[in-house]
Amino acid sequence: MNTMNSSVNMEISKRTVSISDWVWAILVIGGSFYAWQVFGRLMDNYEIGILIGSAIGLIALGRFWQSIKPLTYSVAALSLLAVWTYQTHGNQIAINEQAFFLKFLVSSQSAIMWMSALFVLATVAYFLALFSKSDYVGKVASFLAWAGSTFGLVGMMVRWRESYLINPDYGHIPVSSLYEVFILFAVLTTLIYLYYEQKMRTRSMGGFVMLIVSASVAFLLWYTFDRQAHVIQPLVPALKSYWMKIHVPANFIGYGAFSIAAMVGLAYLLTDNIKQKNPDSSFLKTMPSLEKMDDLMYKTIALGFAFFTIATVLGAMWAAEAWGGYWSWDPKETWALIVWLNYAAWLHIRMSKGWRGRPMAWWALVGLLVTTFAFLGVNMFLSGLHSYGEL
Repeated sequence: MNTMNSSVNMEISKRTVSISDWVWAILVIGGSFYAWQVFGRLMDNYEIGILIGSAIGLIALGRFWQSIKPLTYSVAALSLLAVWTYQTHGNQIAINEQAFFLKFLVSSQSAIMWMSALFVLATVAYFLALFSKSDYVGKVASFLAWAGSTFGLVGMMVRWRESYLINPDYGHIPVSSLYEVFILFAVLTTLIYLYYEQKMRTRSMGGFVMLIVSASVAFLLWYTFDRQAHVIQPLVPALKSYWMKIHVPANFIGYGAFSIAAMVGLAYLLTDNIKQKNPDSSFLKTMPSLEKMDDLMYKTIALGFAFFTIATVLGAMWAAEAWGGYWSWDPKETWALIVWLNYAAWLHIRMSKGWRGRPMAWWALVGLLVTTFAFLGVNMFLSGLHSYGEL
């Protein structure tokens, strides 16, 4: 494990800074500067700090993971197309039902519908690739997952702009409602998976991971058509804070990573059962080794735990500012603590006792149930200070 991490770090440190890296850094800095020039009057010092930190983080991420560059360029191009189209039609929100590109491609709702369809198709394609052992179908599945992520991010960026077009007082970063964070969850989970897909050079776990993404898409579609949750609403006072811009994304990186670990655990259990019953099964040749899946469970839970810890600390600081206390044993806070303790125990048992394999895979699956209740169940069945997120 340590040797693998060291080799990866050495590979990154030895790689020279290429022209594309310089172009990437210049474009990110230029885009950030433009955003500050246009919207700086709406930002406080904390939000300007978030903008600078985001730019630095995106530059570093682009150097560490080259595939994020074409994704970002695509998202920027499509988002700017939407903003430009609105601008040429007098910044009237109603034009999203008339202008061709807005209506069928890049309005927030159109982009999110494209995201939903592409993620479901990616799930099907990954399973087809797994059982047909077709490398071509696997590449198609990966392309669909990347395309779905692109449209999901475009939908969020354009929704951000649309919220200001509807009413400047409604304007907000689109991570504030249950509807918006479900989009964020689907996109982040897919992108984290795609990173590990490239690192491990296998697509065989894609179908399992994308099952959870497709489930979130199903909920999102129900929430849209049954509850009209896609309608942009003004923020409640507690959410009008710069804390939301850092607390929520960190939280959902954690949720996404935990979800991947659970689905990899499911793949582990299925593979292990087949191995015990039929050691010569062709399915075993398609899947990664049990050791690699076990290692991926560990890596994703460690990643999720780190970001969930950061999000919990940020949430406590936000609560102190909004409600006058760091902790109030609100149901959402209590279940966040339960989630944190669950994965802290998982990591402790693995590192101190050396547990591996089936028990940890089952534990990862149970952890997903706990996390799902903390994420969604609290909103459905309990009430408290976080009741603004209820169904």
